[in-house]
Amino acid sequence: MSSASTIDTANLGGEDAVAVPTLKERVEDFLSYECELLDERRFDEWLELFTEDARYWMPLARNVEHNNLGAEYSREQQDAAWFDEDKKTLLQRVMQLKGGDHWAEEPFSRTSHITTNTRIQEASETELTVSSRFIVYVNRREGEVRLFVGKRIDVLRPAGATFQIAKRSIFLDQSKLLFKNLTTFF
Repeated sequence: MSSASTIDTANLGGEDAVAVPTLKERVEDFLSYECELLDERRFDEWLELFTEDARYWMPLARNVEHNNLGAEYSREQQDAAWFDEDKKTLLQRVMQLKGGDHWAEEPFSRTSHITTNTRIQEASETELTVSSRFIVYVNRREGEVRLFVGKRIDVLRPAGATFQIAKRSIFLDQSKLLFKNLTTFF
């Protein structure tokens, strides 16, 4: 047996075959592209990924007993939330960041967004409900390091060959944030 490995392209449809991505691969590519936009601070392009009626919501996490898991996160449109925004308020946040008016992001943070465990939960002709896990690493100045971990549930709508985000629900695993600010997009 040779120590060098080769890929048997005959089983892949030959060298000239073009792989057609599955729906899940298209969704994963979309989410990876979104991470790239955020990490490169291309916020205007990132905003274009959202529908005009988009909703961006991050509830508070609470420590609850095992028999009360339904109360682990604050309720949508009933309780306080870290974020409860629409596209207009997301645009306002982006304008603050770009204009240098946001003292908590002067200088800008460096971020790395990683999404994984992507699963399509529901699919119709007009929408997909997608769950994924995320890690967001944030570094600012010399010693400020933040790490966010959690789950996202996105409602995506087809937009040509790609998608747009109609709704994003962000569930942090942390119940208490020990940071000076919360300016990161998830």
